[in-house]
Amino acid sequence: MMAAGMDPRSSWTRTTLQDLERSLFGPGAGGVVAVQAGEVVGVVGFRPDGAATLTLNKLATLPRVRGQGVGRALVAAVEETARQGGYARVLLAVSQFNLDVLPFYAALGYRRTDEPYAHASPHSPPPVVLVRSLGGVG
Repeated sequence: MMAAGMDPRSSWTRTTLQDLERSLFGPGAGGVVAVQAGEVVGVVGFRPDGAATLTLNKLATLPRVRGQGVGRALVAAVEETARQGGYARVLLAVSQFNLDVLPFYAALGYRRTDEPYAHASPHSPPPVVLVRSLGGVG
């Protein structure tokens, strides 16, 4: 994650391998990786949060593949998983240290919400919470 250029003030610096494994591979959770030429160049996780919401988390791509559609494809994979699972929406949180990604999510149809983020780190500033309705699902 740090290789993807995460700000060192973010909660990523406090994320252990065990945290990442639990988030991506724990009960009910899942993840998708993007691979180019045998190298992982992007990753995203997801987990259910209630009957209607699938939460997208830990999206990261290597800087050298940005602008090539890798992040967009990873988000689309989570949205497809949500649709197949009968979820009505996808929710995510953006760190206050990573606000430069807000236009990326806005272009994908995500909008700010005042909802609290259940998985926010108590050691970090409150994140910006975004949500996208999947329309007709759920």
